[in-house]
Amino acid sequence: MPINVSLVSADAEVWSGEATLVVAKTVEGEIGFMTGHEPVLAILAEGQVRITQADGTKILANAQDGFLSMENDELSIVAGNAALIS
Repeated sequence: MPINVSLVSADAEVWSGEATLVVAKTVEGEIGFMTGHEPVLAILAEGQVRITQADGTKILANAQDGFLSMENDELSIVAGNAALIS
């Protein structure tokens, strides 16, 4: 079962969908999220967010100045600045 991910910047939704793995950088270090992860609230550090979809497709985004929240297989990443890397 995948996790539902929402990555938003201050002015737009950058990406949303289902993923099997998401890795993001926090001020405490890098953290990976998969189904069943315990609840987390953390401050986002400048860096890449790596999202792996169920079919193996990888999505990369730069994100900074915000926070992330994980609860009940719902991951929200709210950044002041975020953009997909093509």
